[in-house]
Parts: sequence; structure tokens; C-alpha cells
Amino acid sequence: MVRATVRAVSKRKIQATRAALTLTPSAVNKIKQLLKDKPDHVGVKVGVRTRGCNGLSYTLEYSKTKGDSDEEVVQDGVRVFIEKKAQLTLLGTEMDYIEDKLSSEFVFNNPNIKGTCGCGESFNI
Repeated sequence: MVRATVRAVSKRKIQATRAALTLTPSAVNKIKQLLKDKPDHVGVKVGVRTRGCNGLSYTLEYSKTKGDSDEEVVQDGVRVFIEKKAQLTLLGTEMDYIEDKLSSEFVFNNPNIKGTCGCGESFNI
């Protein structure tokens, strides 16, 4: 299972981009590393679920195919599929991978978030 954290980003200038989601080099490298052990999977799927103390949280799953209503983001050879329900919540978001002494996790730097819970795992828009 992959863990993800949400960060509200304030006073950050949003740059126009063709992709709904951009990946940092560390996120690209980690996804490549995770998929190396799973040759039957072609990418990862990002979704949102109603969960947590603040409303929504992100989900990450391995994906074998692109769903009919999924949006596909391809960056540096990595394929990320965004579920239909998550597409509007992810516009302008940067997906990062952070590793420190106590934890390692994907972090979504999302300028659209209005609030997060104390633990950083759920958010509202």
C-alpha cells in the first residue's frame, strides 16, 4: 500500500500546464521503481474517496489499463491515470515523493484545497 499526504498551498503562483497533474523528478523515480516489480501494471491510478475528518482523501492504486473516463498524464515515461471523480480536485496539483528518517510518502501539493485535517491525510475543496 502506498501512503499519500495532502498539503494546502497558499500564495503560490499557479503555472498554466496542459496536464491536470505534474510530477516532480522524485515522484517519477519512485513510481518507476514501484512499477519495476509489477510488469503487468502500466501505471498508477489516483482517485479520491470520502474519508477522514475533513471530507476527502487521495487513493493510489496500481493500474493495468486506463479506464474509460480516466484522464491520462504521461511524464518522463510514467503513466498516471486520474479517476473521473478526482479530475477537478487535482487541477494544477503537483505530486511529489518525500523521504525522511521517519517516513516516506507521496505528497500532493494542491492549490485548490481550502482546508486539511491535522494529520494531513484528508482535505476539503
